[in-house]
Amino acid sequence: MNTDLLQAGPESAKRLLGSVLRCGTTSGVIVETEFYDQTDPASHTFGGMTPRNWPMFEAAGHLYVYRSYGIHWCANVVVGEHGYGSAVLIRAVEPLQGIDAMWDRRPKANRPTDLASGPGKVCAALGISGSHSGSNLFDPESAVRLELRDSAPPSLVESGLRVGISKAKQQPWRFALVGNPHVSRPRIKRATSRR
Repeated sequence: MNTDLLQAGPESAKRLLGSVLRCGTTSGVIVETEFYDQTDPASHTFGGMTPRNWPMFEAAGHLYVYRSYGIHWCANVVVGEHGYGSAVLIRAVEPLQGIDAMWDRRPKANRPTDLASGPGKVCAALGISGSHSGSNLFDPESAVRLELRDSAPPSLVESGLRVGISKAKQQPWRFALVGNPHVSRPRIKRATSRR
């Protein structure tokens, strides 16, 4: 697998849209992402490497999983070169396979679009946990795998401000497939143009 396709930078978050994230017998098409890197005050790597964030400093194609608010697991695809702390948060997937298992894992979901429409929901639905952090997503033996698909055409990608953060909120580094009903709420509000 050519991990050169996952260079550090916001373009990598767009590149992952339409690709497939798998864990065991479940999978989903990535429909929403957010980009973070070590120059970004909102990133876990802004202060350097720690026992928690070390997977973000691995080479592109590794998985970084962290616990949000002590409750939800959140999955990130590491991008860029080894030693540079950069990753893309998977905010939402459209369920593809193993949907019965997703319903079992997400009993509070009311409809298919609720199954994996948020970072915590993605991990719950696919069965991703902290034990998977550091996995190589391109290793066929890995429990969690990434299948890169062709990039979505620019006309099908919308961008806006990231949500759920308190720093660097002005960065338009949240991306989603236009009109996809499986994206998280709140829906993307386009970043203000500065000319």
